[in-house]
Amino acid sequence: MLSVILPTYARAELSFERGDGAWLTSTDGERYLDFGSGVAVTGLGHSHPHLVAALVGQAGKIWHTSNLYRIPDGERLAERLTGATFADVVFFTNSGAEANEASIKMARKYHAAGGHPERFRIITFEGAFHGRTLATIAAGGQQKYIDGFGPKVDGFDQVPFGDEAALKAAIGPETAAMLIEPVQGEGGVRVVPAQMLRDLRALCDSHGLLLILDEVQTGVGRSGNFFAYEQSGIEPDIMSVAKGIGGGFPMGACLATREAARGMTVGTHGSTFGGNPLAMSVGNAVLDVVLEPAFLDRVKQAGLALKQRLAELQDRHPRVVGEVRGVGLLMGLKMRVPNVDFVKAARARHLLTIAAGDNVVRLLPPMIVTDAEIAEAVRRMDAACSDIEATMLDLEMAEPKGAA
Repeated sequence: MLSVILPTYARAELSFERGDGAWLTSTDGERYLDFGSGVAVTGLGHSHPHLVAALVGQAGKIWHTSNLYRIPDGERLAERLTGATFADVVFFTNSGAEANEASIKMARKYHAAGGHPERFRIITFEGAFHGRTLATIAAGGQQKYIDGFGPKVDGFDQVPFGDEAALKAAIGPETAAMLIEPVQGEGGVRVVPAQMLRDLRALCDSHGLLLILDEVQTGVGRSGNFFAYEQSGIEPDIMSVAKGIGGGFPMGACLATREAARGMTVGTHGSTFGGNPLAMSVGNAVLDVVLEPAFLDRVKQAGLALKQRLAELQDRHPRVVGEVRGVGLLMGLKMRVPNVDFVKAARARHLLTIAAGDNVVRLLPPMIVTDAEIAEAVRRMDAACSDIEATMLDLEMAEPKGAA
């Protein structure tokens, strides 16, 4: 029987009925260790009691009023976000793509408000992923997402990752901003070196450009800092946030300095659902946990423990694992076999992981993961590697002697 859901996802034949912390239970009663977190979304794990209480409590009060009226919990969340970051103002959205759209519009409007509407182009980087709207697929520049959707949205100039000469050559009189992820998640868990971010900041300053950071996947503690930009010692002008900020409830945000947002006046942008009371209640509950003094230190410690164990896994299985990448609890394994084969083998061992570009497997455990759960996950990865090696050996044994 054909599904009536649009077939845009390659879904595994697996579904879940409940979750608890770092674990999911399937509809047939099997338990799985979740090292995908819904693609870096359920950062506090499944059914976190503080988030559940916030959502249930708010659901019994009021869900939605629209942005025609003040939303006190939204004002509180914005104050907390600006108090803990570079930003002065916040616009709430429903997703990362919408947060990036707001960032792009803000950068263009900044220059238009300053008398330079011709400055609308944004420099982006190969391997990027910024969302699936027409503008954000153009910003990401990956042809597989662009093909078949008509003319590419104009205004984005993509340069090779780490190519300083190409970057400088791309800056022209129409350039408005640069847009980059501190860690390319979909692009293969490629960490942008701190010096590269500092160089981008300096280039933006010298050319009057805005620096936009896409922290949709890296933000809200995932890197071991509240936001990954903190590790480089620089600050952006605009930043997009989503995924972890809602703990599983769909929400995002665009953060900015007041100067960068100077063109965003009444009527220039909006959202029906963005910042509604349900979302704001959950967002505040997430910050209650993440901004606790010891929480981010624990994420750093867990990230180091995971990275060390993954290095040992690579040493044990060099034919399967080629490289360990990442920061905090956003880790990646560059594979020597197809990444989808490893994802499937790990799933057979009841461990959930996620494929990414550059033949990488992403590991995104919830930030509340324990040392014992990290050890168990690596044990299951070790078994998955052994399963793959056994298959490789069978294929080699089956090859005719003298075959090329």
